[in-house]
Amino acid sequence: MKAVSHIAVGVRDMDRSLVFYRDLLGLKVSLDTMEHIGGLKTLFAKPVKGARRAVYLRFEDGPHASFIVLSQNPAEVPGEAIKLDQVGVHHFAFWVDDLRERVEKLKAAGVPILVAPMESGTLAYGEPPGGKVLTCLFQDPDGIIVQFDQRMS
Repeated sequence: MKAVSHIAVGVRDMDRSLVFYRDLLGLKVSLDTMEHIGGLKTLFAKPVKGARRAVYLRFEDGPHASFIVLSQNPAEVPGEAIKLDQVGVHHFAFWVDDLRERVEKLKAAGVPILVAPMESGTLAYGEPPGGKVLTCLFQDPDGIIVQFDQRMS
C-alpha cells in the first residue's frame, strides 16, 4: 500500500457541504458530476434509482494524493453521523500549518468545535516521542467529526 486513496462522505445537502469543505476548509473541487448508481444500488441504505451527485475534492494534486468524495443520494438520506469510537469510520483528520487561524475561521462561521486546540504527543502519529502535535475536532454540517492536526516541533 502507498497511501489512502480517498474518503467518501455521504451528505444531505451538497451545496451546504461544499460551503464547509470547499470554502471553509479550502479543498479544491476537481470534479462535480452525476454518477449512475446502476449495480451499486444494493449497497445503499435505502433503495435508490438513477444517479447521485458526487463532488471530488483535493487539498493537493499528484498520483498518490488523497482526496474526499462528497456524495448526495437522490433519495432522503437516513441515519445520523456516528460518534467517536462507534463502529465505522467515526472521524478523519487533515494536517495543517495554521490550525489556530483555521479554528477561528470555523468558529466565526458557526461550526461546532468539539475539542478546542490542545497539544498531544507524536508517538501515536508514528513519530519519535517528545514531539508535539496541536489537534482539534469539529463537526461538518451533517455532524461528521473532522480533525485538524499541526506539528509543533
